[in-house]
Amino acid sequence: MRNLFPRWVNTIPVKVILSLGIIGGTVTAGITYYATPKYTRVGYQPTQPVSYDHSFHAGQLGLDCRYCHHGVDKSSHANIPSANVCMSCHKNIKADSPLLAPIRDSYFGEDKDKDGKLSEGEDLNEDGILNAGPSVPWVRIHKAPDYVYFNHAIHVNRGVSCVECHGRIDQMEVVHHDKPLSMAFCLECHRNPEKSLRPMNEVTNLAWSIASKEEEDSHITQFHAGLDIKNKWGVNPPLSCTGCHR
Repeated sequence: MRNLFPRWVNTIPVKVILSLGIIGGTVTAGITYYATPKYTRVGYQPTQPVSYDHSFHAGQLGLDCRYCHHGVDKSSHANIPSANVCMSCHKNIKADSPLLAPIRDSYFGEDKDKDGKLSEGEDLNEDGILNAGPSVPWVRIHKAPDYVYFNHAIHVNRGVSCVECHGRIDQMEVVHHDKPLSMAFCLECHRNPEKSLRPMNEVTNLAWSIASKEEEDSHITQFHAGLDIKNKWGVNPPLSCTGCHR
């Protein structure tokens, strides 16, 4: 048989194994690098059931984030506003707009006449009020993995602004995923919290910055202001795995 096959044929199995190893390693490295929140989540912008322009409501009108997300500084989770929050304004403003039909259906529920009064065939629930309609099926944009513990109230009540994780929401007509919210992203802030801290009364002011003639001086001033807040409040974010993985 050695007369039929040249000697170099004996190296083919080794070359095949090495080639497969190199290809497998390259594919694994590529997936490890690119299949991360920085590439898979940033820019995510789903279509919502109701078009809500944050740049108009939070930007032009200046609505505080906590008006709609009223549990963000009290709870570990940032709540999605219910229909009654929307209707607190839109009972009088664009009350008949077809764009707000899902909001009205959820708010008025079985009140077909939308007048707050019982009509024939309508029943009260156990609380003595009309049954509400289906919840508005908002599409969630920001979500930490189930194995990660993140408490909104702890961060907000220590001077971490919404903008640090969500970007300039007040400039977004349609909200998109602006920051990666990856482990590396979180650890960067935990290692140097003074870069992200600001006065408590400016937490929901997404446009806030320390006024300065020079941008470099502004960053230095911001750093020292955050350092003062860090020392005053004793901000010492955990760096161990148990801080977020419980």
